[in-house]
Amino acid sequence: MEPFENTGQPDWDWWGKLWPTPGATLRELGVESGDALAEVGCGNGYFALPAARVVDPAPVYACDLDESLLTECSALADRQGVDNVEPVHGDARRLSELLPEPVDVVLLANAFHGVDDRDALVREVEMSLCPGGRFVVVNWHARPREETTVADEPRGPPSTLRMTPDETTADVLGAADFSLDERIALPPYHYALAFER
Repeated sequence: MEPFENTGQPDWDWWGKLWPTPGATLRELGVESGDALAEVGCGNGYFALPAARVVDPAPVYACDLDESLLTECSALADRQGVDNVEPVHGDARRLSELLPEPVDVVLLANAFHGVDDRDALVREVEMSLCPGGRFVVVNWHARPREETTVADEPRGPPSTLRMTPDETTADVLGAADFSLDERIALPPYHYALAFER
């Protein structure tokens, strides 16, 4: 099981410069109270922990291939008094086997560009969602990396891996029975697409 390409865990300091209020960003993405949510590639919880507050009392399944990041996420959840985050260790290309139940939302932030078998992942997401559930993909815009700076340094994946909204949409709709529900602007460097099962 290899990690997705170029999806290393970024520093919380510059993540905070892009999304200073991750809970508000999640609400903008359509995440609501009572939504059972799985975050694919959750890292150490920058979105998973605020998501747990938004969806409470529903669970957030924090999925990652890196056990050390999941351990860190769990420790942060304990320190912050968040008790509805459930770490899930494993390869997201087997997501439907890893989750104990279908969920309302699957969130994939800043990693779709690095998935080597997108068709397989999208099919797994489809099988992991409740009917009417949403697959939310957050991506860097397809701009040269040197133009996407945070704290005066280029950030994000290599320019060659970046995907336009149309490319992302084509990959998702071509792999499974989703419909595009919403396009969401996330300035300065990102967009989100919400697909409905």
